Amino acid sequence: MKTLVVITGPTGVGKTELSIRIAEKYDTDIISCDSRQLFKEMAIGTAVPSDEELKRVKHHFIQTHSIHNYYNAAQFEVDVLDKLETLFKEKEIVVMTGGSMMYIDAVCKGIDDLPTVTPEIRNGLIAQYENEGIENIKQELLENDPIYYNQVDLNNNKRILHAVEIIRMTGVTYSSLRTNTIKERPFQIVKICINREREEVYDRINRRVLLMVEDGLEQEAKKLFSYRELPALNTVGYKEFFNYFSGEKDLDHAIERVQANTRKYARKQLTWFRRDKSYEWFHPSEEEKIVHYIDHCRDSESN
Repeated sequence: MKTLVVITGPTGVGKTELSIRIAEKYDTDIISCDSRQLFKEMAIGTAVPSDEELKRVKHHFIQTHSIHNYYNAAQFEVDVLDKLETLFKEKEIVVMTGGSMMYIDAVCKGIDDLPTVTPEIRNGLIAQYENEGIENIKQELLENDPIYYNQVDLNNNKRILHAVEIIRMTGVTYSSLRTNTIKERPFQIVKICINREREEVYDRINRRVLLMVEDGLEQEAKKLFSYRELPALNTVGYKEFFNYFSGEKDLDHAIERVQANTRKYARKQLTWFRRDKSYEWFHPSEEEKIVHYIDHCRDSESN
């Protein structure tokens, strides 16, 4: 049976190199499920694989969109399923890697079938967000759908915008349209989560942020400063520099906040993944065990 191998874990744990080695072993492609590596303007701060890494294995959904184009997990679900249909004509296995929890679940479990939002509603909401900020839109969500307002991460502007655009489109609450029904997929899914000791993950995160700064993260963020209200840029690694450019604290403080917020995001990822009992957990050094597990799952499915 055709198999999608999902390799995920907290940010900075070592997913990229492991996934490339696994893809090389099975002579296959990689689907990136990183919601920020999609954007071509955001390379350093999103840890896009190097040119050398991209040459080793063909990657999909890396720097394919602009920050000026609205994109969400529902669109990702459709696009990835379409891509997988094409890839599975030639490949028995495809690897999907990244740490964007909603994007992984969109492919593996599906997202509720919500109505398509018209460009007028979407563009109007984005224009309001860019001109006024998020507070009035949050208030609109509270007034029209208090159930979802009390469920959503109020720091996640993208989810707030998505809920409000659906409300404006349908005239009903977003929460009433969410069924959370898991969809059947025409392929097997093997889900692997890799992790290290917490202090090791934190140290890797801290060092990776410093490397990003050496590689020009401050300059990359400066080029994007005038677009800082776009949903794509409400992202760890950029918003801390935007605050620095606005006169809050100094450069050292901005770097420390990037490190701290990245560590916080890693904790959030692990909490999310641990709730899903379909993941098998490994240390990234256990490549042979991971390959054995993939082969075992595929053999079990075929018998």
